[in-house]
Amino acid sequence: MRFQFLKVRFILVPVEPIILPPYKGSTLRGAFGHAFRKVVCIVKDKDCVDCLLRSRCAYSYIFETPTPEGTSRMKKYPYVPHPFVITPPLQDKRVYKPEEELSFSLTLIGRAAEYLPYFIYTFEELGRRGIGKGKGRYRLLRVEDGKERVIYQAEDKGLRGDYTSLSWLQILRMKGELGPQELTLRFLTPTRLKFNGRFTSQLEFHILIRNLLRRISLLAYFHCGIELDLDFREIIDGAKSVEKRDDRLRWYDWERYSRRQDVRLKMGGIVGEVSFVGELGEFLPFLLLGEQIHVGKGTSFGLGKYEIVR
Repeated sequence: MRFQFLKVRFILVPVEPIILPPYKGSTLRGAFGHAFRKVVCIVKDKDCVDCLLRSRCAYSYIFETPTPEGTSRMKKYPYVPHPFVITPPLQDKRVYKPEEELSFSLTLIGRAAEYLPYFIYTFEELGRRGIGKGKGRYRLLRVEDGKERVIYQAEDKGLRGDYTSLSWLQILRMKGELGPQELTLRFLTPTRLKFNGRFTSQLEFHILIRNLLRRISLLAYFHCGIELDLDFREIIDGAKSVEKRDDRLRWYDWERYSRRQDVRLKMGGIVGEVSFVGELGEFLPFLLLGEQIHVGKGTSFGLGKYEIVR
């Protein structure tokens, strides 16, 4: 199986006012997870870790994503990276009036694409329950694929079967116009990158590449069924020679409430623009894929979204 992913867009229309926070990723992901469990879980009074069905459960795989038994990777960790990214609307707009469209993107990685019908059904159910402050209700109008083709229309409840995932190779072919000597990255949502065990606000190119390599290799292994044959040390050493210029990054503080832990969690990260200069050609495949699947911690909330400025 190749490294592939499916990117779709959900278009909703409120039937009553919907009030959301300035950053909507946590609300969308949290409300989805709560509704998803109610929709698919048949053992309501157990935690996933104690459930006999967790290895065959859609909710467990998508939302909990426990480390598989017998794996050679991340054996000391209870969970592996989630196979989905919800990218919320990036505007600060907080109130959506009835009949005013609201949309967000969903990226499903590897075999998670097979679960698209679960996402559609759950977001329809969530619309009937309500979301945000005051639990404003909405209708799911349609779902579009990456080519803006309608693949699901709420009126007829039919899901087109000809939607396809994109592969890493296709992304490279589509973006062949990038120059290999200089580029600028614009971080659109808080990006939480770790180096030496700590989150960093000082981004060097090799730190970005380290985080991209880790994310891509783990997603490939756990969700696409492939082991990437890469010399990580050689790639990272090469990344150290790339210079940073025009650093216009800043730290953006953000908190979210965790219903499961009943605590507010700090989720701040870097936003803004930074330019890099050097021999960038060998790093473009990772940068281009990261543009699609995000980078760093909290990606299922939509954190770590960046774009390559041309």
